[in-house]
Amino acid sequence: MGASPGIRVRVSPSDTASWSADPYARALRAGRGPLYLRRTDGWLLPLDVERWCAQADAVDMEVLRRCEGAVLDVGCGPGRLVAALGRQGRRVLGIDVSEVAVACTLRLGGPALRRSVFDSLPGEGRWGTALLIDGNLGIGGDPAALLDRMAQLLGPGGLLIAETVPDQDLDERVHVHVTDAGGTTGTPFPWARLGTPALLRHAERAGWGAVGEWVAGGRSFVALRSSGAGRRR
Repeated sequence: MGASPGIRVRVSPSDTASWSADPYARALRAGRGPLYLRRTDGWLLPLDVERWCAQADAVDMEVLRRCEGAVLDVGCGPGRLVAALGRQGRRVLGIDVSEVAVACTLRLGGPALRRSVFDSLPGEGRWGTALLIDGNLGIGGDPAALLDRMAQLLGPGGLLIAETVPDQDLDERVHVHVTDAGGTTGTPFPWARLGTPALLRHAERAGWGAVGEWVAGGRSFVALRSSGAGRRR
Protein backbone atom coordinates (compact mmCIF):
# COMPACT_ATOMS: atom_id res chain seq x y z
CA MET A 1 0.00 0.00 0.00
CA GLY A 2 1.40 3.41 -0.94
CA ALA A 3 2.14 6.28 1.39
CA SER A 4 -0.76 8.49 2.40
CA PRO A 5 -0.38 12.25 1.97
CA GLY A 6 1.64 13.70 4.82
CA ILE A 7 2.66 10.26 6.15
CA ARG A 8 6.35 9.57 6.42
CA VAL A 9 7.14 6.01 5.38
CA ARG A 10 10.18 4.49 7.06
CA VAL A 11 12.20 1.37 6.56
CA SER A 12 11.80 -0.77 9.68
CA PRO A 13 14.68 -1.08 12.16
CA SER A 14 15.02 -4.74 11.18
CA ASP A 15 15.66 -3.73 7.55
CA THR A 16 18.49 -1.42 8.56
CA ALA A 17 19.91 -4.00 10.96
CA SER A 18 19.88 -6.75 8.32
CA TRP A 19 21.92 -4.78 5.79
CA SER A 20 24.33 -3.85 8.59
CA ALA A 21 24.62 -7.44 9.82
CA ASP A 22 27.89 -9.34 9.84
CA PRO A 23 27.39 -11.43 6.63
CA TYR A 24 26.84 -8.34 4.51
CA ALA A 25 29.51 -6.26 6.25
CA ARG A 26 32.07 -9.07 6.00
CA ALA A 27 31.36 -9.57 2.31
CA LEU A 28 31.83 -5.87 1.54
CA ARG A 29 35.06 -5.73 3.52
CA ALA A 30 36.38 -8.78 1.67
CA GLY A 31 35.05 -7.61 -1.68
CA ARG A 32 33.55 -11.02 -2.46
CA GLY A 33 30.77 -13.47 -1.61
CA PRO A 34 29.13 -15.84 -1.58
CA LEU A 35 26.22 -13.85 -0.19
CA TYR A 36 22.49 -14.37 -0.67
CA LEU A 37 19.04 -13.09 0.08
CA ARG A 38 17.17 -16.05 1.56
CA ARG A 39 13.39 -16.24 1.38
CA THR A 40 11.43 -17.83 4.22
CA ASP A 41 10.77 -20.91 2.02
CA GLY A 42 14.52 -21.46 1.63
CA TRP A 43 14.87 -20.01 -1.90
CA LEU A 44 18.20 -18.20 -2.37
CA LEU A 45 18.99 -15.15 -4.51
CA PRO A 46 22.76 -14.81 -5.09
CA LEU A 47 24.07 -11.28 -4.57
CA ASP A 48 26.77 -10.07 -6.95
CA VAL A 49 29.18 -8.73 -4.34
CA GLU A 50 32.23 -8.96 -6.59
CA ARG A 51 30.61 -6.71 -9.21
CA TRP A 52 29.38 -4.30 -6.56
CA CYS A 53 32.91 -3.97 -5.17
CA ALA A 54 34.60 -3.61 -8.56
CA GLN A 55 34.82 -0.45 -10.65
CA ALA A 56 31.79 0.56 -12.70
CA ASP A 57 31.61 -1.58 -15.84
CA ALA A 58 30.30 -0.81 -19.32
CA VAL A 59 26.70 -1.56 -18.32
CA ASP A 60 26.98 0.78 -15.34
CA MET A 61 28.52 3.50 -17.49
CA GLU A 62 25.54 3.38 -19.87
CA VAL A 63 23.29 4.02 -16.85
CA LEU A 64 25.45 6.93 -15.75
CA ARG A 65 25.51 8.39 -19.27
CA ARG A 66 21.74 8.83 -19.05
CA CYS A 67 21.83 10.69 -15.72
CA GLU A 68 20.79 14.33 -15.61
CA GLY A 69 21.79 17.01 -13.13
CA ALA A 70 22.72 16.11 -9.56
CA VAL A 71 22.45 12.37 -8.89
CA LEU A 72 21.24 10.57 -5.75
CA ASP A 73 22.32 6.91 -5.61
CA VAL A 74 19.85 5.16 -3.29
CA GLY A 75 21.41 2.08 -1.69
CA CYS A 76 24.83 2.98 -3.04
CA GLY A 77 26.53 -0.09 -1.54
CA PRO A 78 30.34 0.11 -1.67
CA GLY A 79 30.12 3.11 -3.98
CA ARG A 80 31.25 2.20 -7.48
CA LEU A 81 28.60 4.38 -9.18
CA VAL A 82 29.13 7.32 -6.83
CA ALA A 83 32.88 7.15 -7.43
CA ALA A 84 32.45 6.92 -11.21
CA LEU A 85 30.15 9.94 -11.27
CA GLY A 86 32.57 11.85 -9.07
CA ARG A 87 35.40 11.15 -11.51
CA GLN A 88 33.24 12.69 -14.23
CA GLY A 89 32.90 15.83 -12.14
CA ARG A 90 29.20 15.22 -11.55
CA ARG A 91 27.36 16.27 -8.40
CA VAL A 92 26.42 13.07 -6.63
CA LEU A 93 25.52 11.67 -3.22
CA GLY A 94 25.24 8.05 -2.16
CA ILE A 95 23.04 6.90 0.71
CA ASP A 96 22.98 3.48 2.34
CA VAL A 97 21.81 2.00 5.64
CA SER A 98 25.05 0.02 5.97
CA GLU A 99 27.88 1.70 7.85
CA VAL A 100 30.43 -0.46 6.01
CA ALA A 101 28.96 0.43 2.61
CA VAL A 102 29.17 4.12 3.40
CA ALA A 103 32.77 3.71 4.62
CA CYS A 104 33.69 1.91 1.38
CA THR A 105 32.16 4.73 -0.68
CA LEU A 106 34.02 7.37 1.29
CA ARG A 107 37.29 5.47 0.78
CA LEU A 108 36.71 5.67 -2.98
CA GLY A 109 36.42 9.44 -2.62
CA GLY A 110 32.65 9.57 -3.09
CA PRO A 111 30.29 11.53 -0.81
CA ALA A 112 27.91 9.28 1.12
CA LEU A 113 25.59 9.34 4.13
CA ARG A 114 24.29 6.54 6.31
CA ARG A 115 20.59 7.10 5.75
CA SER A 116 17.46 5.26 4.68
CA VAL A 117 15.76 6.70 1.62
CA PHE A 118 12.78 7.37 3.91
CA ASP A 119 14.88 9.54 6.26
CA SER A 120 15.23 13.28 5.81
CA LEU A 121 17.79 13.83 3.04
CA PRO A 122 19.73 16.78 1.63
CA GLY A 123 18.28 18.42 -1.46
CA GLU A 124 14.79 16.94 -1.22
CA GLY A 125 12.73 17.99 -4.23
CA ARG A 126 15.81 19.17 -6.15
CA TRP A 127 17.65 16.05 -7.38
CA GLY A 128 17.93 15.73 -11.14
CA THR A 129 18.30 11.93 -11.17
CA ALA A 130 17.78 9.15 -8.64
CA LEU A 131 19.19 5.63 -9.04
CA LEU A 132 17.70 2.35 -7.80
CA ILE A 133 20.31 -0.11 -9.08
CA ASP A 134 21.43 -3.62 -7.99
CA GLY A 135 18.00 -4.67 -6.74
CA ASN A 136 17.29 -1.52 -4.75
CA LEU A 137 13.85 -1.27 -6.34
CA GLY A 138 13.00 -3.79 -3.59
CA ILE A 139 13.71 -1.42 -0.69
CA GLY A 140 10.93 -1.52 1.89
CA GLY A 141 8.97 -4.23 0.10
CA ASP A 142 6.44 -1.67 -1.18
CA PRO A 143 7.08 -0.37 -4.72
CA ALA A 144 4.21 2.15 -4.59
CA ALA A 145 5.57 3.76 -1.41
CA LEU A 146 9.11 3.79 -2.82
CA LEU A 147 8.00 5.41 -6.08
CA ASP A 148 6.11 8.03 -4.11
CA ARG A 149 9.21 8.77 -2.04
CA MET A 150 11.38 9.04 -5.16
CA ALA A 151 8.94 11.61 -6.56
CA GLN A 152 9.38 13.63 -3.36
CA LEU A 153 13.16 13.60 -3.75
CA LEU A 154 13.35 14.53 -7.44
CA GLY A 155 12.80 17.95 -8.87
CA PRO A 156 9.91 18.55 -11.31
CA GLY A 157 10.49 16.36 -14.36
CA GLY A 158 13.31 14.51 -12.57
CA LEU A 159 14.62 11.18 -13.83
CA LEU A 160 14.48 7.84 -12.01
CA ILE A 161 16.59 4.97 -13.36
CA ALA A 162 15.74 1.59 -11.85
CA GLU A 163 17.14 -1.87 -12.44
CA THR A 164 14.50 -4.59 -12.78
CA VAL A 165 14.52 -8.39 -12.72
CA PRO A 166 15.48 -9.38 -16.29
CA ASP A 167 13.22 -11.36 -18.62
CA GLN A 168 10.33 -11.73 -16.18
CA ASP A 169 6.96 -10.16 -15.52
CA LEU A 170 7.59 -10.56 -11.80
CA ASP A 171 5.81 -8.62 -9.05
CA GLU A 172 6.80 -10.26 -5.78
CA ARG A 173 6.60 -9.19 -2.12
CA VAL A 174 8.66 -11.34 0.20
CA HIS A 175 10.42 -11.42 3.54
CA VAL A 176 14.10 -12.21 3.20
CA HIS A 177 17.29 -12.13 5.22
CA VAL A 178 20.93 -11.76 4.24
CA THR A 179 22.89 -15.00 4.59
CA ASP A 180 26.31 -16.34 3.66
CA ALA A 181 27.57 -19.79 2.68
CA GLY A 182 28.05 -20.67 6.35
CA GLY A 183 24.39 -19.98 7.13
CA THR A 184 24.98 -16.84 9.22
CA THR A 185 21.86 -14.70 8.88
CA GLY A 186 20.49 -11.28 9.64
CA THR A 187 17.00 -10.30 10.74
CA PRO A 188 14.19 -10.90 8.19
CA PHE A 189 12.92 -7.79 6.41
CA PRO A 190 10.41 -6.98 3.62
CA TRP A 191 11.68 -6.89 0.04
CA ALA A 192 10.18 -6.66 -3.44
CA ARG A 193 11.26 -7.97 -6.84
CA LEU A 194 9.84 -6.45 -10.03
CA GLY A 195 10.30 -7.16 -13.70
CA THR A 196 10.01 -4.33 -16.20
CA PRO A 197 6.28 -4.84 -17.00
CA ALA A 198 5.37 -4.76 -13.30
CA LEU A 199 7.40 -1.63 -12.67
CA LEU A 200 5.78 0.11 -15.61
CA ARG A 201 2.32 -0.74 -14.26
CA HIS A 202 3.18 0.65 -10.82
CA ALA A 203 4.76 3.73 -12.41
CA GLU A 204 1.74 4.48 -14.57
CA ARG A 205 -0.58 4.29 -11.58
CA ALA A 206 1.71 6.66 -9.68
CA GLY A 207 1.82 9.22 -12.51
CA TRP A 208 5.34 8.54 -13.79
CA GLY A 209 6.12 8.65 -17.50
CA ALA A 210 8.27 5.90 -19.03
CA VAL A 211 11.06 7.40 -21.13
CA GLY A 212 13.26 4.37 -21.77
CA GLU A 213 13.92 0.71 -21.15
CA TRP A 214 16.94 -1.34 -22.15
CA VAL A 215 18.80 -4.57 -21.55
CA ALA A 216 22.58 -4.83 -21.37
CA GLY A 217 24.92 -7.47 -20.01
CA GLY A 218 22.02 -9.63 -18.86
CA ARG A 219 20.64 -6.75 -16.77
CA SER A 220 17.47 -4.74 -17.44
CA PHE A 221 16.66 -1.10 -16.72
CA VAL A 222 13.81 1.38 -16.89
CA ALA A 223 13.98 5.19 -16.99
CA LEU A 224 10.98 7.06 -15.61
CA ARG A 225 10.21 10.77 -15.68
CA SER A 226 8.61 12.40 -12.66
CA SER A 227 5.41 14.31 -13.25
CA GLY A 228 6.53 16.85 -10.68
CA ALA A 229 3.43 16.08 -8.68
CA GLY A 230 5.05 13.93 -6.01
CA ARG A 231 3.33 14.24 -2.64
CA ARG A 232 5.38 16.36 -0.25
CA ARG A 233 5.64 15.52 3.41
